[in-house]
Amino acid sequence: MCGIIGIVSHTPVNQLLYDGLLVLQHRGQDAAGIVTAEGNAFHMHKDNGLVRDVFRTRNMRNLLGNSGIGHVRYPTAGNPAERAEAQPFYVNSPFGIVLAHNGNLTNTNQLKEDLFRLDLRHVNTSSDSEVLLNVLAHELVAVGNAPQLSVERIFKAVNGVHRRCQGAYAVVAMIAGYGLLAFRDPYGIRPLIIGSRKTEAGMEYMLASESVAIDALDFRILRDVAPGEAIYIDVSGQLHSRQCADNPQSFPCIFEYVYLARPDSVIDGVSVYETRLRMGERLAEKIRQQWSHLQIDVVIPIPDTSRPSALQLANVLSLSYREGFIRNRYIGRTFIMPGQAMRKKSVRQKLNAIGMEFKDKNVLLVDDSIVRGTTSREIVQMARDAGARKVYFASAAPPVRYPNVYGIDMPSRHELLATGRTDEEIAQEIGADALIYQDIDALIEAVREINPALVHFDTSCFNGAYVTGDITPEYLNLIEAMRCGGSRERPGLETLQMDRNLGAGIHNQLVESKNSDD
Repeated sequence: MCGIIGIVSHTPVNQLLYDGLLVLQHRGQDAAGIVTAEGNAFHMHKDNGLVRDVFRTRNMRNLLGNSGIGHVRYPTAGNPAERAEAQPFYVNSPFGIVLAHNGNLTNTNQLKEDLFRLDLRHVNTSSDSEVLLNVLAHELVAVGNAPQLSVERIFKAVNGVHRRCQGAYAVVAMIAGYGLLAFRDPYGIRPLIIGSRKTEAGMEYMLASESVAIDALDFRILRDVAPGEAIYIDVSGQLHSRQCADNPQSFPCIFEYVYLARPDSVIDGVSVYETRLRMGERLAEKIRQQWSHLQIDVVIPIPDTSRPSALQLANVLSLSYREGFIRNRYIGRTFIMPGQAMRKKSVRQKLNAIGMEFKDKNVLLVDDSIVRGTTSREIVQMARDAGARKVYFASAAPPVRYPNVYGIDMPSRHELLATGRTDEEIAQEIGADALIYQDIDALIEAVREINPALVHFDTSCFNGAYVTGDITPEYLNLIEAMRCGGSRERPGLETLQMDRNLGAGIHNQLVESKNSDD
């Protein structure tokens, strides 16, 4: 999960890009970067840290030009400590190109080998985004060697990227002297939306990961970029678009609606806030049907993402809704904290319980999801320490049992609390008296009801159905070994069984899903 932005304006764009990155800060807190274009020259500044810390007045003054791209980084590939892996990335051949990427390529190693041995290109970091940039640069040459780029040639190059790159990617890039290029992977896993505004000097355009950035900068939303589609805005401000994938299909990541996106965003025609309200409704129905014996005195959300779901759940069940935790807003989101020790330490710094809302009550805590369980375990204990008689826990999402390989930091099975455990065992692990998970069909319907045109979703972290079709047990073992520095313990019987089920079931699930439309 990262945040990307690209703007073509008729006035200096540095402040717009900065403001847009501030709005997208929730999508990445590890590093930030901006590149602007002034004629054929690029001006870049990037570093590790939050947007407000990376950019000073002197940096902003140097970011000259009326077009540019920006990025906030949440590391899922590469080395998060390396400043060199902050984005955007730059390559000077065959044309000066800068690129920012949200997502994760799943065939990075093969692409690196091909770039070195066949394309004769050098990749300087371990980031898959630099690999993607070099693939694009090579394809611009492979589709023609004329000294000038045409619109046709640019779109053919994007088609070449789609054919070579596997995984999830939403991209904004600039080609020196030509304009801004943006495209989305053929499955539309990661979001990308375009907006515009009319000025006296002419039309201006903006692309971003979420609509909230377009709203905040006073642009008007045009539409989502379609899966496989490329948008090219040339130096004269003319917008060109084309479907560049051979067989595009829409499989947006459902975890965007659960947790990643801001509630005031609209992704693929679906209000994130409305989706979370509906998640609460369906969770309430499950409690009414299967958990009616629970004597719940009060419903309390885990701030902030779960508030809409918790509020709607309380309304449907006619239960009291209370704010029981106060959040320290100067602590980053614990889900994207690097390292388990830091993540655990930050929970108590981030939240503090209001004792009067817990004392002598049976409390239902509602969270958006349970990934590693560290936060859930600490919060349940905080509720007990505050005097709760019973602590029930509800998740607006199903159990996260499988790694996400498309740009979310959950790549290791042994880190996922639900892997190899029953709901009862998970409840014991987090210390809850009862645990209620959302059903995956209910989650899908919560999104689909708002936009029936969305038929399929990437739900791989819940059911192991990887939409790109290239994820094998061997691949999962590899990324886990890389994450653990090659010293990961040998998998147990439950993990090996999951490997066998995964290898046998991935293609069947997806084939059945796709054939249902034929």
